[in-house]
Amino acid sequence: MMLTRWNPLNEMLNLQREMDRLFNFVTPRSRRDEDYDSAVWMPVVDISEDNDQYILHFDLPGIDKKDVKMSFADNTLTVSGERKEATEKKDVTCHRIERVYGKFYRSFTFPSAVNAEKISATYKDGVLTVTVPKAEEVKPKQITIS
Repeated sequence: MMLTRWNPLNEMLNLQREMDRLFNFVTPRSRRDEDYDSAVWMPVVDISEDNDQYILHFDLPGIDKKDVKMSFADNTLTVSGERKEATEKKDVTCHRIERVYGKFYRSFTFPSAVNAEKISATYKDGVLTVTVPKAEEVKPKQITIS
């Protein structure tokens, strides 16, 4: 007997994919993203901003950093990867499975220009922290009054 867990987020992702497919007939996406198409969950993310940078904190507990991919193109940061399910043990009864396993995907487009060359990321205790510096031309400048 196989235990399959219902995941409402998966249903929302499927609806979003169907809507994207519908609108792709009108405005086709320039490139298909296989990671997006195969994602089954989305990690939670905190995003903050100051005058110099954007900071994103992704909750990725139980995921090895080698299983996380990150890219930046067209002012959009994409983070994807996979949480692998622990191997099942024989003669063990699972009463509840609440953690989500499988591929994940998140993508964020920044509202202003950023310095892509200086994007940095650290991974500690299951939290991926991505720092995205703003481009010099969009940073606020202090003007002294004489």
